[in-house]
Amino acid sequence: MVRAMKYLVSKLRSNRKGAAMVEYALLAALIALAAAATLGLLGGDITQVFTDIRNQLTGG
Repeated sequence: MVRAMKYLVSKLRSNRKGAAMVEYALLAALIALAAAATLGLLGGDITQVFTDIRNQLTGG
């Protein structure tokens, strides 16, 4: 499995379009990781905000 991944990465690096694709994939992974971390830190607060809104709309 690792050998196949190394082969794929080496093939993509040798091609300029492939290199750009790898860079975009790494950027997308970094953004996803940052979003997941932010939601993990703020998840409870966000849940509370929507709970408060629901309670105000339903009169509860």
